[in-house]
Amino acid sequence: MDDQPGLSDQYRMSSPWPLIVVLGLLFSELGLLFNVFPVAVGGLLLFVGAIAGIVLESGYADRPWNLLAGLGVALCVLGALVTVTQLDSVTLDAIATVVGQPNGIVGRGVELLIAGVVSIAIGAGGRFAESESI
Repeated sequence: MDDQPGLSDQYRMSSPWPLIVVLGLLFSELGLLFNVFPVAVGGLLLFVGAIAGIVLESGYADRPWNLLAGLGVALCVLGALVTVTQLDSVTLDAIATVVGQPNGIVGRGVELLIAGVVSIAIGAGGRFAESESI
């Protein structure tokens, strides 16, 4: 007698995406908290990539590229708001200082901006590569 009729060993019973979302949030928060640039950007990229993967796997989207680029835009807007609100004036000298030596809250805003730009680039590149292969 089968304990779970109708279930087969061929099919995956659970999705790996929730664990990846949690790891992305963990790494991004730790990177932003301790101002460790690669950990923060990598965690944010893992987080938005996992969200795009969940939406793709659940069937809400046919392709993950638009959502990935959209989440990248959201990160860029949030990063720009965090960065601009912490600066006295937005000039080329201030921007050069922020990019050259990011610290404090401004550094966290720059990390969000860079993760957003990379997400947009990956989304656009994936969409372009998919359109070229068809």
